[in-house]
Amino acid sequence: MVGNAESRLVLLRGNSASGKSSVAAGLRDRFGRGLALVGQDNLRRLVLRERDRPGAANIGLIDLTARYALDAGYHVVVEGILYADHYGDMLAGLCADHRGKTRAYYLDVPFAETLTRHATKPIADDVDEARLRDWYRPRDLLPGVVETVIGADSALLATVDRVMLDTGLAHLPAVDR
Repeated sequence: MVGNAESRLVLLRGNSASGKSSVAAGLRDRFGRGLALVGQDNLRRLVLRERDRPGAANIGLIDLTARYALDAGYHVVVEGILYADHYGDMLAGLCADHRGKTRAYYLDVPFAETLTRHATKPIADDVDEARLRDWYRPRDLLPGVVETVIGADSALLATVDRVMLDTGLAHLPAVDR
């Protein structure tokens, strides 16, 4: 078992440019100290510099990092594309082991909107439409984990508000660390 009855675990998943990182940053800004962001891109691409593939080391590192932060008294947001077939078992186990409140969200953005949003990102010149299309998986929901699907029509602030309320983070005090 991991965390405690008061801890919150939030999963934010979706395709590239669906808004996961923006929502996670909004949650952190709104909540303050005491909320750990466990980003797939940070651990996979920056820390380990590895490709996204089944059985890769980042899967275990994401799991260990989230568990460590929960056990250390943090609320945790795990965010990333986190393909169901690569990360599903790990995420289901993390959710099952968490003692507190767990909520999972899938940000569902159509491919055309993904292209539009991607054009505004710093990596737009490095990642072309063909690569985005190759990465894109429509409604890649996790088996065994109930995910709330949030569509592209939900504005960033509305999505952050929703997650804050759904998880109860809106009613918890920030921790002075």
